[in-house]
Amino acid sequence: MMKIGFVTAIMADASLEEVLKFASEHDFQCVEVMCWPVGKAERRYAGVTHIDVTDFSQSDADEVNALCEKYGVEISGLGYYPNPLVADADEREKYTTHIKDVIAASSLLGVNIMNTFVGRDPAKSIEDSWDDYEQVWKPIISFAEEQGVKVGIENCPMLFSLDEWPGGKNLAISPSVWRRMFEMIPSDNFGLNFDPSHLIWQHIDYVRCIREFHHKFVHVHAKDEKIDTEAIYEHGIMGLGWHKPKLPGLGSVDWSAFFSTLTDVGYRGPVCIEVEDRAYESNDDDVKRSIIQSKHYLDQFMAWDV
Repeated sequence: MMKIGFVTAIMADASLEEVLKFASEHDFQCVEVMCWPVGKAERRYAGVTHIDVTDFSQSDADEVNALCEKYGVEISGLGYYPNPLVADADEREKYTTHIKDVIAASSLLGVNIMNTFVGRDPAKSIEDSWDDYEQVWKPIISFAEEQGVKVGIENCPMLFSLDEWPGGKNLAISPSVWRRMFEMIPSDNFGLNFDPSHLIWQHIDYVRCIREFHHKFVHVHAKDEKIDTEAIYEHGIMGLGWHKPKLPGLGSVDWSAFFSTLTDVGYRGPVCIEVEDRAYESNDDDVKRSIIQSKHYLDQFMAWDV
C-alpha cells in the first residue's frame, strides 16, 4: 500500500529526532529527509539539513536507522534540490558533488531513493540545454546505479521569482521533456518525484501524466496549487505570482482522481506532503497544524492496515 509522510523542510528548526517523534505521534509512516549542505539557505525551503551527509559513514547510518526504529517511522527518500545545470562551472561541480554524497548516504541507510532537480540555465532554451543535461546527468545516474539508488526528479519548473526568469531553474517540466530525459538516459535508477501541483498552473493533465509515466515514479509529493484570477487580470500569465502552493484540498488538484489513478496503475510507494503554504508559516504551531491538517485530508484516500 502507499505510505503517507511529509517533507522535513517545513520543520527546518527541529532536529531529526524531533521530526521523527512528531511524525510518530501523528501516525505518519515515513518522512522525506532534507540533506542540504550545512550553511545558509539559498532560498525558501532550501538549506535544511536534517541529515548531514558530509563524510557520512556506516556508523552514522546506523545511528539514523536506530532513531527511525525507535519512532517507527521510515525514511522515504533523501532530498536535496539545487540547480546542477547552473552556468557557473564551479557552482555546478559543488552541486553535483553533493548530489553524489546524498546518493551514497541513501545507499548506506538502505533507503535507496534520492530526490532532486535536474536543474537548468534559465537563459537557455530547452533545446539548447540537452548537451549540459547529458554531460552532467549521465555520470550521476551511473553512480546511482553503482550505489543501487533510484533518483527521483521533481517536476517543478522553479519559476517563481525574478532570479529564475525567464526559463526557470529546472528542466523537467513536462511530458515532452520527461520523454527525452529518459530516452537519453534510459536507466531503471532514474525517474520522477511526481508533484501534481506544478502541472496545475501549466495546464497539463496530471491524471494523464500518471497513466503515461507511472512506471518512472520513484516518489510522490502531495501539494496543491491555487490560481489567483485577480493577479492574472492585473498582470497576465507572463507575470509572476498568479499561482501559489496550498495545502492538499485547498487548491485545484482533484485528489480523488489523483489517488484513484495512482491505485489504478498500482503505485505503492511513498506520498509525502510538501508544505509551502505561506498562510501556515507564522509560527511553529501553524506549521505543525498544516502538516496534521494535510494528513487528515489525505487519509480519506489512503488504505490502512486493519
